[in-house]
Amino acid sequence: MTQHTAPTHPAARFEFNRHGVWAIYKFEMARAMRTLVQSLITPVITTSLYFVVFGAAIGSRMSAVYGVSYGAFILPGLIMLALLTESLSNASFGIFFPKFIGTIYELLSAPISYAEIVLAYVGAAASKSIVLGLVILATASLFVPIQVMHPVWMIAFLVMTAATFSLFGFILGLWAKGFEQLQFIPMLVVTPLTFLGGAFYSINMLPPVWRQFSLFNPIVYLISGFRWCFYGKADVSVVMSFCMTVGFFVLCLVVISWIFKTGYRIKN
Repeated sequence: MTQHTAPTHPAARFEFNRHGVWAIYKFEMARAMRTLVQSLITPVITTSLYFVVFGAAIGSRMSAVYGVSYGAFILPGLIMLALLTESLSNASFGIFFPKFIGTIYELLSAPISYAEIVLAYVGAAASKSIVLGLVILATASLFVPIQVMHPVWMIAFLVMTAATFSLFGFILGLWAKGFEQLQFIPMLVVTPLTFLGGAFYSINMLPPVWRQFSLFNPIVYLISGFRWCFYGKADVSVVMSFCMTVGFFVLCLVVISWIFKTGYRIKN
């Protein structure tokens, strides 16, 4: 007598593996807790030093920008600087280390989809960056008066930026062959672009030629949009800022999809 196995319902093959995602997410969050000084305390101390140097020493000699004190004006830029740097660092190292020691093959052979792997790693990196941004915001209240005119949009920009640059960091972690490459883009590309993207000044203060040149810097749109959430003033269109963020987010998703489809820097 022949036994027939009942066919699996098509929807079952695409069931969300919440246990697998949660396991990776918890592991990444636990790693952040083990390196709490590097993950949280160091960025907060660094941001506090920025407030002491720029906000107190230099800001006391500068006139108000957009009707707010200079220390309050640089707050959105400082949060963005920390957010971009930590999102890239957390996401890139999170996926690079399993690839470096070879355990990524166990991950790829596990019953978890590529989308779920990305969701777990990027979700953990973005969560850590968002917490860091909120902690820096709370720390800033000790130095300058905090004013958030559009809190819902502020959270939206915070989450979207953290998720976008965590995706970018995930791509960087898959692309890097060594620790030198892992640090190359954050240190020599993203950080300079952030400093030149209006973190400590308004691009409207620049001569017309340099202002036009600054508009080619994508970080300008992120900082300008985030600053608008606080003070209702922006160097560029808020709609353009949000569209640039969403566009970069979609581009990162496309690149990650291509990487997993072709196995680039994963299977070789």
